[in-house]
Amino acid sequence: MNTQQLESFLAVAENLNFARAAESLNITQSAVSRQIHALENELDATLFRRTSRSVTLTPAGASFYADAQNFMRDLNAATERIKRHSASNAQPLAIGFASDMNCVLFADLLKVCHERFPELYPILRIIPHRAIFSLFFQGDIDVMFDFKDNAPARTGISYIEFVRTPVCCVVPSGHRFSGKKEIREHELYDERLILCNSYSLPPQATDLQNRLKRHFLPETICYCDNPNVLLTLVKAGYGFGILPRLNIQDPEMCAIPFAEEPSVSFGLFYNEERTDPTVDQFLSILHDLKKEPHVIC
Repeated sequence: MNTQQLESFLAVAENLNFARAAESLNITQSAVSRQIHALENELDATLFRRTSRSVTLTPAGASFYADAQNFMRDLNAATERIKRHSASNAQPLAIGFASDMNCVLFADLLKVCHERFPELYPILRIIPHRAIFSLFFQGDIDVMFDFKDNAPARTGISYIEFVRTPVCCVVPSGHRFSGKKEIREHELYDERLILCNSYSLPPQATDLQNRLKRHFLPETICYCDNPNVLLTLVKAGYGFGILPRLNIQDPEMCAIPFAEEPSVSFGLFYNEERTDPTVDQFLSILHDLKKEPHVIC
């Protein structure tokens, strides 16, 4: 995925016409079609419904539109900020997150970086999970935070563990299970399940959801596609959810670890083959905080 594909997608989505989109981008209509086709292949999704008379967004395209729009707006804003800082000592570092829930957890880390490396200019990018690794591998993101097991196998990519966190059953603080130290799957069979279909979850949480799902009637399952939405539904009393404890910071929620389920690793990925003094200094600070780096290849 690249910015040309996103620009072509946004132009077609806003014009609902390939010819007008091409004109607005000052490229040929066939070039726009190629960019859209490549983007759909990479996302494995149809973004537009095309007929001889009209072009409309599919549900997948409508969902992707907001993410693409936000990404391009943030990228353009970051580019302008960097241009304004070009005469200064600012050292930009693009840091990627697959979820806004994960981003807000690292204010303390950035505070330490700000104290020890005042020239650091962090550019925080929250990008849909299916796109973030592509941008990272292309070098559009310098470092990224995610669950270790979410990463595709790739040589030359190193990983520093930041925290280990259990996969938990999430219920409101007043729930009958809220005082439990741990919970087993069979204890939940008479509850209602909120199932989160999100690529930002680690595979351990997804596997646990799938195992539990077999024990619930369709009418006792509520679906969502975002961990924040899951927490909202839990708080509203629609059922329990499954999330890593890392993602549960609300005092009105209770996170109960699943018995016999291993904890999951969350940390930072970086490309060990790239030479960048800004990345090196950022990693040095992180190594000072976490002394046991792990490498995945």
